[in-house]
Order: sequence, then C-alpha cells, then structure tokens
Amino acid sequence: MTLFMFYGTECVHCHEMVPLVERLEKEEKVKVTRMETWHNSKNAKKLQETDKGRCGGVPFFYNDVSKKFICGSTSYENLKKWALGK
Repeated sequence: MTLFMFYGTECVHCHEMVPLVERLEKEEKVKVTRMETWHNSKNAKKLQETDKGRCGGVPFFYNDVSKKFICGSTSYENLKKWALGK
C-alpha cells in the first residue's frame, strides 16, 4: 500500500496538514509519501494522472489500495479513515 500526499511548497493548506500526517505516521505506523507538485514537473504529472480531474489542486491525498482520496484540508479522523482504507 502506498499513501500519497501531493502538496505545494508555498501551499498554506498543505502546511496545515503536515502535523496531522506526522501524527498519523507515528500513531498508525504508516508511511505517507510526500510529492511536491508546484516545482517538480514529474510529481505534477503524477498528480494529474492520479487525480483524474477530481480535485484539481493540493493538498491531495491518495490511497493506492482502497483508491480513496481526499481533496484539500481535512480532520485527523478523516485522514486516519483514508489511510486505513475505511
């Protein structure tokens, strides 16, 4: 399973999510692969392929097993459900 967080370096909402992602990794023993998309064209392409026009921005979270995704900022509870595929 791979959990992705697509983000932009200067994105305020992305920065707000970092502490929640770090908490999730620590408490649930999962790894979230962070991919910067505003300054990395390869990661931006991966975001487009993964997002498929559903969100169109960052932060964008994607679980490659459950295919569940989150557009934008969210609560820790929602982030946890997403990571666990619920």
